[in-house]
Amino acid sequence: MSGPSRSPGPVEPLLVLVAALAAGLLADLVLGSHVNFAVGVIVGALAGGLAAVLLARRRERASERLESMLADLPAVPLSGVDSGLDSRTADLSARLDAVLRSEREMRLVANSVHGLEVLFSPERRLSWVSPSVEAIAGYSTRECLAAEDPIALLVHQTDRAYCHQQAGHAFDDHESTSFEVRLEHRNGGVIWIACHWTPVMDERGRLGAVRMSGEPIQSRKEAELRLLESVAEMRRARSLSEHYLLRTKDERQRLAAVLDAIRPGIVLMDTEQRVLYLNHAFLRMWGFAADENLFGMRDVVLFGRCESQMEGADGYRRHVSEVLDAGHGSDEYEFRLKDGRVITDSSVVVTREGSDITIGRVWIFEDVTEIRRSAEILQHQAERDALTGLFNRRRFDEEMERAIAESQRRNRQTGLLVFDLDGFKPVNDTFGHQAGDRVLVALAEVIGRVVRRHEMLFRFGGDEFAILVPDSEDSHLQELARRVVDCVASTVFEFEGREVSLTTSVGLACYPLDAGDVRGLVAAADAAMYRAKTGGKNRWAMSEQHGG
Repeated sequence: MSGPSRSPGPVEPLLVLVAALAAGLLADLVLGSHVNFAVGVIVGALAGGLAAVLLARRRERASERLESMLADLPAVPLSGVDSGLDSRTADLSARLDAVLRSEREMRLVANSVHGLEVLFSPERRLSWVSPSVEAIAGYSTRECLAAEDPIALLVHQTDRAYCHQQAGHAFDDHESTSFEVRLEHRNGGVIWIACHWTPVMDERGRLGAVRMSGEPIQSRKEAELRLLESVAEMRRARSLSEHYLLRTKDERQRLAAVLDAIRPGIVLMDTEQRVLYLNHAFLRMWGFAADENLFGMRDVVLFGRCESQMEGADGYRRHVSEVLDAGHGSDEYEFRLKDGRVITDSSVVVTREGSDITIGRVWIFEDVTEIRRSAEILQHQAERDALTGLFNRRRFDEEMERAIAESQRRNRQTGLLVFDLDGFKPVNDTFGHQAGDRVLVALAEVIGRVVRRHEMLFRFGGDEFAILVPDSEDSHLQELARRVVDCVASTVFEFEGREVSLTTSVGLACYPLDAGDVRGLVAAADAAMYRAKTGGKNRWAMSEQHGG
């Protein structure tokens, strides 16, 4: 029996839902827990839809038979059955909506991850890759899924073998592993990522998939590289500094060896007047022990210890203060020690190369005792008579020039006595030159006793002598001439058992009355001496200008 066409009842949607859920469970069992259950549901829904179409066709063929059969049956209430089916359908629909919503949210999360997410099958085939792979490596998801070996496609050739080896721990040993590799961008360049490989096991303990999560660490690697370069640069700088330090120490040793080999004492001071270095000569000069630690000592303390050995330490202390206050180098300063030594010091300010910045001072001490003694000997030989030790004619000329200049300045008189020995030649001829030398030496000593401190006795040569009298008066000159005549006449010598005595003739002249220069004054005194000789010897005579 035929009747009007009926719309599908609640059975068809229920079949569709049941098919979808079954397909989802089947996909979950076959593909593993990492395939989203929602994907299976979608596939199941498609299959359920197809099944619904087939069932609809079968329903149309059987509809007439069902209507005829139902017409012959007694009326039976169906409200309870319909309400139960509607409740189950609504529950399955709600679960399906939740699954679909969750699937959409998970896909949204997967598509928006910043890092790299990859899913491998147990056979090491790429099952899924996050779209972020294109931003990171420049390859699309389709290119990655189509690649025979995704690792060879994405990983830099230098790290490929290492990546395969490390990934094998997840595939073969079912152990999680983490390491860092370089990805090679398709447009060139290298991207470092920290990857974490995690095996995903199913309910039976079998490998269902392997998940790889990658975090780009390019910025960190670049920072590490810069840090390594900085460390390398610091090491190079340190090595260079150590090299220069070693060279500096070597140069310091060479300089110390040179300074220790020289005779002057050397003291190096810093800008705070503290000792930086002392050589061995300085320690010996001032009696310090060779191993005594004087480094860092202030100059006032160091020089204070030296002052105890000086004559006139107050003067040296003032000298040091003046030098330090002036702030520049000092010329040679001479002082004497209590033991008779003569020391000089000088100093030099040390500045930094290429600038005027002061970095210290060098004090130089030199023992000039032998030099001064040698100079005194040379001076003595140059201005003293070798036989008698009296000043010679050279010193006489210097002192006369000085005395005349002083007389001019002070408007005073300078006197001169010139004398020789009467009867000296017979002594040489009779007893020899040695006897004559004894006479000259003895008379030089005797006459020297009557000469006062401000007066000077000279030997011109042979038996000729002179006495210079600054700031003289005529009466004083005459008295001095008398004493000379008397002391010579009273001196008796004995040669070969015979007593011998001599006399002297003295001539007096004065500046400026008798002459205006040294030569004229000597000539006037000589003339007066010869008048004394012609007058009977053993006497003195004034120059003609004095009426003598």
